[in-house]
Amino acid sequence: MNRQRGLLSPWLTIRVQLALAALFLAAGIAKIVDPPGFAHEIHNYALLPDAAVNGLALFLPWLEVLTGLALFLGFWRRAAAGIFAVLLIVFIGALSINLARGRPVDCGCFGASKVPKTEAQRLSDMKVAIARDVGMLAMAAQLLLATRRQSP
Repeated sequence: MNRQRGLLSPWLTIRVQLALAALFLAAGIAKIVDPPGFAHEIHNYALLPDAAVNGLALFLPWLEVLTGLALFLGFWRRAAAGIFAVLLIVFIGALSINLARGRPVDCGCFGASKVPKTEAQRLSDMKVAIARDVGMLAMAAQLLLATRRQSP
């Protein structure tokens, strides 16, 4: 019981909230400044029809920024954490599908990559990105659980 109280403590929850907000704000802003580069990254995943790529490249970064800002300011914390959890599940899935295909892609998580990489480096980076996203998903889960206790 003490462990659960510690994982749901306000002290931890506020830090998780601010960390998730900062990560998604940074990721969204990096994508907003280079829509064509981000659209190229989305296209490389080969998971969406070409007609959907540009729309997603314009919409997703703003969703990340606005939701990150809401979380940072403490508005709609539970909804923001839920949106982040769904996004992270989608990101993990997209990376995992391409990893299983043996198709190296640059994550695009924090904007388009400017450094050329080998296939082996990109495959390794994908594994790191999946691990990072799983960690962030655990953070979103912590925030969802902690805010559930405060909701009516």
